[in-house]
Amino acid sequence: MTGAALTPGLTPATEAPRAFALPIQVVEANGITAWLVEDHAVPVVSLAWSWRGGAALDPQGEEGAAAMAAALLTEGAGPLRADAFADALRDEAISLSFGADRDNFEGGFRALADALPEAVRLARLAMTAPRLDEDAVERVRARAVASARRALETPRGQAGRGFWARAYPEHPAGRPSSGTAESLTALPAAAIRGAIGRQMRREGLLVCAAGAIGPEALRALIGEVFAGLPEGAPPAPAALPGFRGFGQQVIPVASPQSAVVFGQEGLPAEDPDWEATQVMLRILAGGGFASRLMHAVREQRGLAYGIGAGLDVMFRRGVIVGSVATENARVAETLSVTRDEWRRMAEQGPTDAEREDAVAYLTGSLPLQFADSRRVADSLLTLRQNGRPVDWLAGRAARLRALSTADLTRAAGRVLRADGLSVVVAGQPVGL
Repeated sequence: MTGAALTPGLTPATEAPRAFALPIQVVEANGITAWLVEDHAVPVVSLAWSWRGGAALDPQGEEGAAAMAAALLTEGAGPLRADAFADALRDEAISLSFGADRDNFEGGFRALADALPEAVRLARLAMTAPRLDEDAVERVRARAVASARRALETPRGQAGRGFWARAYPEHPAGRPSSGTAESLTALPAAAIRGAIGRQMRREGLLVCAAGAIGPEALRALIGEVFAGLPEGAPPAPAALPGFRGFGQQVIPVASPQSAVVFGQEGLPAEDPDWEATQVMLRILAGGGFASRLMHAVREQRGLAYGIGAGLDVMFRRGVIVGSVATENARVAETLSVTRDEWRRMAEQGPTDAEREDAVAYLTGSLPLQFADSRRVADSLLTLRQNGRPVDWLAGRAARLRALSTADLTRAAGRVLRADGLSVVVAGQPVGL
């Protein structure tokens, strides 16, 4: 899990706003601070945790080491080979997983309350005694290499890789977080163990829990889950530089359609205009058929089936990124319309009605993001990764409703740069 902004669900824009807040408790345990939402309605517990790092700690030439390590942690640990480890999880209906994205390494489990001792045992084994058996390494490697190759078989995959490589050419954010076919093929087992050793540390942990567990039980659980991890914290990843604008680039791909990825610098997560920008971008590009871009590109002109853009958050910074696919002959017009809508929003801002609809949608849909313990724990972890205070969620609806049309107009004029959009087109676009 990349640290992304909260994603709205679906609720009628006309629904009356309702107050919503999760009763978040802060639990201290053995030097680790955890956020907890206690709910005994269902006898299930979800635990989510992360460290800063992930793919950002992969050395040059070892891209994909963190992702491979995450995949291998549940492929056998301690005395249990891969099949026995999988059987142990299945026997108790435990879901345990790990993942590495561009700037975080995450873990988490979901288990029935009665199965917590086994979930704790298996999670601790995975982190402290991963086997990395040769057959498991080669099986996971083959799967990762095939995935990396498939990602480049489509114009969309080519455009996405090209966009990030050009935006951050000298930073790990510009490299594929899951590695390339070449780096994964050459990756030795020692590099995977090195990734585990760098990342799995006692300090730097963010922990969140939700479900049928109280503070005292959570303190004990945390002490058991993370027992045995080496002291110290993971190394700090390199600071993310500013987005490097690169104009318009074309990657030739034999295809009847072109895939387009476009974007620009966004805002730091702590910027006071963060939420105004979120609402403004929903109106411009993130509201499905309600967005200006969808109306202008699809409904008015039939240029593409869909188009959208939003904030992609990494290293606590937002990058505005969008995408569209269209016939090669219509790429130039699609980009022209997109820039026109970008410019119109920057110069004029939204209408009062657009603001009211967007805010009603975002506030009304907020509870749907917390429908089960796993989603609660994961969402809390995202808040912590973005440096939010514990009361941030409780005040979100009120902050959104307090935004004026002038606030959104100011944010649009400050953030959006129609002439500064960076674009990668993969395909055979006509006239570019």
